[in-house]
Amino acid sequence: MKISFLLHNAYGIGGTITTTFNLAQALAERHTVEIVSVLRHRERPNFTLDPRVALRPLVDLRQEKEHPQHLRPAKVFPAAEYRHHQYSELTDERIGACLAGIDADVVIGTRPGLNVHLALQAPEHVARIGQEHLTLDNHPSRLRTALRRAYRRLDVLTTVTEADAAAYRRKMRLPGVRVEALPNSVPDPALPPADGAAKLVVAAGRLVPVKRYDLLIEAFARVVAERPDWHLRIYGKGEEHDRLRALVDRLGLTENVFLMGAAAPMEAEWVKGSIGAAAANFEPFGMTLVEAMRCGLPVVSTDCPHGPGEIIQDGVDGRLVPVGDAAAFGAALLDLVQDDERRRRMGRSALENARRFAPEPVVRQAERLLEEARQARRAGRPVSQGRDPVRQVLVGQGYAARDAVHATGSGALNTIRRGRR
Repeated sequence: MKISFLLHNAYGIGGTITTTFNLAQALAERHTVEIVSVLRHRERPNFTLDPRVALRPLVDLRQEKEHPQHLRPAKVFPAAEYRHHQYSELTDERIGACLAGIDADVVIGTRPGLNVHLALQAPEHVARIGQEHLTLDNHPSRLRTALRRAYRRLDVLTTVTEADAAAYRRKMRLPGVRVEALPNSVPDPALPPADGAAKLVVAAGRLVPVKRYDLLIEAFARVVAERPDWHLRIYGKGEEHDRLRALVDRLGLTENVFLMGAAAPMEAEWVKGSIGAAAANFEPFGMTLVEAMRCGLPVVSTDCPHGPGEIIQDGVDGRLVPVGDAAAFGAALLDLVQDDERRRRMGRSALENARRFAPEPVVRQAERLLEEARQARRAGRPVSQGRDPVRQVLVGQGYAARDAVHATGSGALNTIRRGRR
């Protein structure tokens, strides 16, 4: 089977890039796989890509950033999509031409706007798989309305959690589209797991407000008050860096909390620690949670929507605490810091329980979905009619009407605002 992934920018850093590379490389053991990167801004990707996976960029920003067509907004890529400002008439044209001439059996889109391109422009013989790496409820009503129109032409839609799959089945009108949760996978670690002896908490991810590293630092101050021999390392880069640095200084934690910058891959840094930490307000999946657990670290995380509760078993392989509660987060950290045996026991459980996110079980599920979609497309039938088609349509109609009203109101408000300028 020939499989193509349609990716925003394979040359950047981010969770979608990581999981796409992971899945593509695992599939390449038995299939012909390529990644089509819409954008390119540097010579080589940040992450190492298996040489068996072909990489094909469509628009090279190093030479085409000022291309006349790239200065005009995209029309196919939905305007309500978060990345719309990075798309253009040029990306519309290149993506359309790529899909028109593609010789793959299956094409996998990796974000809503690219799923729309795939749904509308892929040839009839190509099985169309849309991936959702965020969540349905995270999208504005205007985008949900646009997705309802386009996604009906997909064969399969995958989400990274069961909770989001349930939301899609309940709220969207997608008769005949198979909606199934397909978790992200993390490669088998190459290094020995952490032994729980280091006095170190490790966190990683983009330094952006939703990740709440400020809350993590405030929580860790409670640990330092009782155990000043422990340290926190935060890996990543982003807009919050200077504010977080100022917070570390203000709380007097310069000897205990370190902003380490970006590290890729993270495995060598996880195994140096004894506890993983994630304090986000919102987490569609939680790749860093799985990465830490696969390296033998119990993880303290906020119980935010949607991923952590499906990854961590509270009290067994980590701790789940209320969102936004620095006191609870600090207490959960301190509980593991002060109990060496419990910390090591939970680390062993984390290592074992996270095996379900290893490439093998995830790839088996992905291959089954891809093959079923390919066979259904060849036979001219849907992959699935859904669990309860009649109820799905009736419930979905209610949500569709609600989103349409919100989208219309939002559009009218924007028009009024533009008129006042």
